[in-house]
Amino acid sequence: MPVHDWTRVSAGTFHAFHVSWISEIQASLNSGVLPRDYYAQAEQIAGPFAPDILTLQATDRLSNGAPSAGTNGGGIALATAPPPVSVTASAEADEYVVKRRTLVIHHSSDDRVVALIEIASPGNKSSRHAIKSFVEKAVEALYVGYHLLIVDLFPPGPRDPQGLHGAIWSMISDEPFELPPGRPLTLASYSSGPSKRAFVEPTAIDRKLIDMPLFLEPEMYVNVPLEPTYQEAYRGVPQRWRMVLEALV
Repeated sequence: MPVHDWTRVSAGTFHAFHVSWISEIQASLNSGVLPRDYYAQAEQIAGPFAPDILTLQATDRLSNGAPSAGTNGGGIALATAPPPVSVTASAEADEYVVKRRTLVIHHSSDDRVVALIEIASPGNKSSRHAIKSFVEKAVEALYVGYHLLIVDLFPPGPRDPQGLHGAIWSMISDEPFELPPGRPLTLASYSSGPSKRAFVEPTAIDRKLIDMPLFLEPEMYVNVPLEPTYQEAYRGVPQRWRMVLEALV
């Protein structure tokens, strides 16, 4: 199913779809995509990563030290099978930023967050402050050590001329990123090791989504099935709005 033009519908309509899509991705990840020592859980977080994100957490305490096992064999080694995306970039982290102290609050269960999945919404691009906050939180998450997968299905505007990934990458590296002609939407996965790596797939309306890597460790990832989960979530969109999204003009 090709990506739809979500600028045709209200923010509330996309929000409802967003919630369903997050739920479908969660179900897929927890049904065999993730190794057994990891689980995905939708959460509400105040601020730019809102209203719902998907967190990936590790439960090492539950496996008693046994090696991870899943349908994916524990994850895909980056060196063995690099993700088949259009753009790959890396940047060495600034030493001062890496050494900065960050206060992190942990739950007493010791389940640790290792990655975040964010599906960008119109609200993330609604103002200069909204984009600035989103980008700063994304970069902060990477430097804290969280891997990221960001799905941006809204075209760039004057505040993010190269999309959200372009804005994020400009705070990490001096290497510029430019969206290719005709592909204004972006899927961007980030590995948060000492060397920050970005795996980016520019896309467009009417294109199908590809599986995107979600990193569990700096050199290990699983593939997130974006296309089938998108299709499942779209089934719940009201007919009234599906007619708008599927209009030919």
